[in-house]
Amino acid sequence: MPLYEINPKNVCSVKMTVDIEDGVVMDLKVDRGCHGNLQGLNALMKGMKVDEVISRLEGIHCRGSRTGMTSCPDQLAQGLKQLKAEGKI
Repeated sequence: MPLYEINPKNVCSVKMTVDIEDGVVMDLKVDRGCHGNLQGLNALMKGMKVDEVISRLEGIHCRGSRTGMTSCPDQLAQGLKQLKAEGKI
């Protein structure tokens, strides 16, 4: 099972580990952050294609972020975009 690590910036979460198989998200583990919300996010995106996850999560803002201009979901989308750009997924 291919695991990819994302290091979010300006949010409560400090590390996201995503299991992706054949372009589909299988699981997400997040260190720190809003536990209940991130569990919900994981449950909703399991089985979803990476491109769909990016499309749905990119641009979501959280007042709790350091800048107010990002969120844990947005940081996940940004990390997935970077992994795609690097040819890793």
